[in-house]
Amino acid sequence: MKKILLTILLLTTGVFFAQTPCVGGMAGSYPCSGYDLLSFIPYTDFGADDANDSWGWTDPNNGKEYALVGLDNGVAFVDITDPLNPVYLGKLPTHTDASLWRDIKTYNNYAFVVSEAFNHGMQVFDLTRLRNVTNPPVIFTEDAHYDGFGNAHNLVINESEGYAYGVGTNTYNGGPHFVNIQDPLNPVGEGGYSLGNYSHDGQVVTYTGPDSDYTGREIYVGSNEDYVVIADITDKLNPETISITTYNNTVYTHQGWFTEDQKYFLLGDEIDEITYGFNTRIIIFDFTDLDAPEVSFEYTGPTSATDHNLYIKGNEMYLANYKAGFRVHDISDIQNGNIIETGYFDVFPTNNNVGYVGAWNVYPYFGSGTIMVSALTYSDPSYIGGLYLLKSSAPDTTPPVAVCQNITVSLDANGNVIVPATSVDGGSSDNSGFYTATLNNNTFNCSDIGNNTVILTITDPSGNTATCNAVITVIDDLPPVVTCPADQTVEYDTGLSYYTLPDYIASSQAAATDNCISPAAITQSPLPGTQLTQGVYTVSFESIDIYDNIGSCTFVLTVNEVLSVIENELNSDISIFPNPASEKFVINSNSVPLEAVSVYDILGKKLFNTSEINSETITVDISGYNKGIYFVLVNNSLVKKIIKQ
Repeated sequence: MKKILLTILLLTTGVFFAQTPCVGGMAGSYPCSGYDLLSFIPYTDFGADDANDSWGWTDPNNGKEYALVGLDNGVAFVDITDPLNPVYLGKLPTHTDASLWRDIKTYNNYAFVVSEAFNHGMQVFDLTRLRNVTNPPVIFTEDAHYDGFGNAHNLVINESEGYAYGVGTNTYNGGPHFVNIQDPLNPVGEGGYSLGNYSHDGQVVTYTGPDSDYTGREIYVGSNEDYVVIADITDKLNPETISITTYNNTVYTHQGWFTEDQKYFLLGDEIDEITYGFNTRIIIFDFTDLDAPEVSFEYTGPTSATDHNLYIKGNEMYLANYKAGFRVHDISDIQNGNIIETGYFDVFPTNNNVGYVGAWNVYPYFGSGTIMVSALTYSDPSYIGGLYLLKSSAPDTTPPVAVCQNITVSLDANGNVIVPATSVDGGSSDNSGFYTATLNNNTFNCSDIGNNTVILTITDPSGNTATCNAVITVIDDLPPVVTCPADQTVEYDTGLSYYTLPDYIASSQAAATDNCISPAAITQSPLPGTQLTQGVYTVSFESIDIYDNIGSCTFVLTVNEVLSVIENELNSDISIFPNPASEKFVINSNSVPLEAVSVYDILGKKLFNTSEINSETITVDISGYNKGIYFVLVNNSLVKKIIKQ
């Protein structure tokens, strides 16, 4: 009867549980120990037919927390900052077809999504878009896509190096497919590792463990169906197998995770409970020597439920245990072969038997202490899975330790800067291993230039707080942006003898903008009104803001003299040869005597001048000139061009 009533309730409501404490071993209809139910959203509310994997993202700007829930037809994004009142923001649909298997990981404010759906590839989604959803839920589009592989069973990301690894793909025998995601919107394939064959799941770390031979190396641990493979994949062009290890009663090597000191690796075999009738079994490997890993011992749980994904946080192992729900284990005495279950929340209250229904994944890494569990229906349509939000019932009265550091930040092009609280955090801590950091003021503009004292508040998962003060020094180091006219050619009539340089600033052809001062002061050189003769000139503009940041630009102004009718007649009678010339050139007149000749460079500098020639021919020596273009003024009225080669 309990199962029937639960199904009816699930089918007729959306987020139907507010906080339900664990009292006397039950939270409403759910068996529990030490964990309260905060809320639940069935996958039907996401417009899906089932749920699967999950991951989390915390916005570094404001500390808001988001659940990323894998669905058969996409990924749901849920704001769980208030876990009692989660908000479904929207869904990123699958790239191709629906599939029960979908996996999500995050890097640098981006989500990366793979699926077993045919030709799905890897979707990239900018998670900062979740900040601005005004009318949820919405349908999102992907921001980028990687098609170096088609289907993938899982995705591994090493955030310290900026690499994603598709595993169980149609490439490299199903081994890890290397993708550089350091520029998240432009993922680049960099090969793969095929020697270990098909990987069902994996973990990649930049190694800091006890085996000094591999310190600083990028180490891949693959759960490869029949065994565990350890490989050095630092050199993407030459990945190397370190070792392959197995264990007794192997059926399906599924997934595992390093302890935080990287000495032990805890592994789940997904099918051994079904095949051998074991209770839930976790195999603990000693990875002290990566070249020769050993099975240290095996942990056996209290139920016969099938194990799925597990993760380590501090001295605790968090296990998604299918029909036995979410289970928590103390691993602080793992070196002596001891693991103790300390709590659980059974999301499948009907039974704890083997089978692929119930808790698929657990995400324990939110700083607030909220635990996310995603559950699937799969083979039992009477059960409705979805997103569970949980929290420890245990009281914690020990406050965190707040440590601040002073920082300097620069304003952006709009005169603003948002400072993440983590930038001011100088090493705060809490006995739980997790906390959230917030600032009383994290948004600054031009009026805040100088020193600003802020308060950093550290909050642990139980709501205990501690504060400290920090100084944020705001500076403006961006120069004004100066815009110039395009290069141009102008003319003046010989009757004027010069071209008068206009005021380009007054005519708005040149301008300056600054992120803090508007309008920005700007100067022109040469000054407006300057008289320019024929030649080529550089006109420059400069703007200096009150913080001595300098912006500038230039353009080229070519000034030509327009010949009058008389000058055109003269032009037809005057010839210069040879042109180009290397040593000398000759000026010859057919009708009028030559009276004066001058030679100018392109900047208007006079290099040669003679008068009272009273001859029809003159030879000019240019052997000492640099190669280039020069102008010859004849009889103070006619300009000819000569090229020195």
